[in-house]
Amino acid sequence: MSFILLLKTSIKILRANRRRTFLTVLGIIIGIASVIVVMSVGAGAQSLILNQINSVGSNLIAVMPGYSDDEGPPASVFGITITSLKNSDTEAIKKLPEIEAAVSYVRGTETVQWGNKKTEATYVGTNSDYINVENAQVIQGSFMDETHDNGINRVAVLGWQVWQDLFNESGENPIGQRVKIKRESFRVIGVMEKRGVEAFQNQDNLIFIPLETAQKLLLGINHIAMIRAKVTDENNVESVMAQAEQILRERHDIKESQSSDFSIRATAQALDVLGSVTGALTFFLSGIAAISLVVGGIGIMNIMLIAVQERIREIGLRKAIGAKNNDIKNQFLIESVILTLAGGIMGIILGAVISGLVALTANYLGYSWNFIITINSIILSVGVSSIVGIIFGWYPAKKAAGFNPVEALRYE
Repeated sequence: MSFILLLKTSIKILRANRRRTFLTVLGIIIGIASVIVVMSVGAGAQSLILNQINSVGSNLIAVMPGYSDDEGPPASVFGITITSLKNSDTEAIKKLPEIEAAVSYVRGTETVQWGNKKTEATYVGTNSDYINVENAQVIQGSFMDETHDNGINRVAVLGWQVWQDLFNESGENPIGQRVKIKRESFRVIGVMEKRGVEAFQNQDNLIFIPLETAQKLLLGINHIAMIRAKVTDENNVESVMAQAEQILRERHDIKESQSSDFSIRATAQALDVLGSVTGALTFFLSGIAAISLVVGGIGIMNIMLIAVQERIREIGLRKAIGAKNNDIKNQFLIESVILTLAGGIMGIILGAVISGLVALTANYLGYSWNFIITINSIILSVGVSSIVGIIFGWYPAKKAAGFNPVEALRYE
């Protein structure tokens, strides 16, 4: 029998049992869709990381409290309070000639109130160099200046969303108004431009106050959570990191044999670390998703075995009129491959739709997430589905071809 004739016969048989055919390929559809979604989401996550790091800038270094090796983050990243950094460390680093600006950070979350309006926001205690380090702009009023860096100054700069939540309905000019944070009153001196999500933080839901004010009035601490410094030339980042490490080790009286009580990272390093993490996670999840392909293949084999039992008399009749063993074997193999290919195509479409919805949702939430479906993932999905069809269709096909025609014709 020709291949074309076998193909037409296989399609006709599968169409005659539409419901069973669909249920048979469902496992393959889910498996292929899972692989497509995992690979697409992994690529989208890596694009998100790249976009977030680029939005912050490649000429920034960050100093965080707590020691870590080159492969992982310090304990402070996981919410463990470490008090090894002070604002005086920031001032010391700022004196390096290659440093354009450096700022300290502390933060907390509180209800911000103006009149009878309230909103939940994150307050950030920082220095006047913040807008230079973060490349941020104000759209109303002004940011804090050097006069606010020392002493208790009750002034605040609102993030765009905080401004909208408190003042949008009233139409009041926020400049000069007083807002309350943790029962403390602050005079609004500026409003930040709309920035969206940067460095995995909604920049519009922040409110900025002087560092010392946040430390003493709101948090009751004298340490800082992080230092961020802007290097004049990104080619000097490595050199500046080495100099900053030496300065801080001397200031903290750390001996040569001891580990540092802080960690210094560049944005490029953060990109490499996060990229390797997402890559490994994507590979791991793809392996898990591939298990569903094996399950789907077993389902196809079981259904094909049932089909063989149901068509024993047909097999005997075809052999009696001249069909060879290879014809019978190829018939069932083609049916199996058609099932897996059909499932693969539908799985690719379903996976692409789900991946697109994930990308749309992420962008709607303010994340810079690229929708990525690679040719490699499609080729891999189609190839794997075909291999699954051949592997799991081989045994039923071989069993069908092995029937004795006389016994098959007598089968009830």
